Amino acid sequence: MKNDIQLIDLMQDGKQLSPVLPKHIKNYLIDIDGTICDDIPNEEPERMTTAELYPDALVTINDWFEQGHIITFFTSRLEEHRAVTEEWLNKHGFKYHGMLMGKPRGGNYHWIDNHIVRATRYTGKFTHLKDRVANIQVFEE
Repeated sequence: MKNDIQLIDLMQDGKQLSPVLPKHIKNYLIDIDGTICDDIPNEEPERMTTAELYPDALVTINDWFEQGHIITFFTSRLEEHRAVTEEWLNKHGFKYHGMLMGKPRGGNYHWIDNHIVRATRYTGKFTHLKDRVANIQVFEE
């Protein structure tokens, strides 16, 4: 399920840089287990087909997709779980662009990137996001 996203090409000192999305488009990376459905460990893959959907996640994520944002599921499920995961997502009507398998397990993620990264911890209800001032860790100058 893809929609056309126009990337902006950047140049620095006459050299091409990695393209970026327009400021109004977000690149959502969304976990699956415990975020959009029941928390199911890789050790129990037989439960993946019957995972209970979090309906508010479906509504919110599909709304973001319709607004033109990029939706990629980023999961700790293994590559061998891709087919069952895609079937589950499609059965429930999720609109998305891609899926990245094999995210490290255990949480406590700290993402370092040369692009802006925003993180939101799922705490039981999937809603639209709002801005809030928070402390973050930055590199020393």
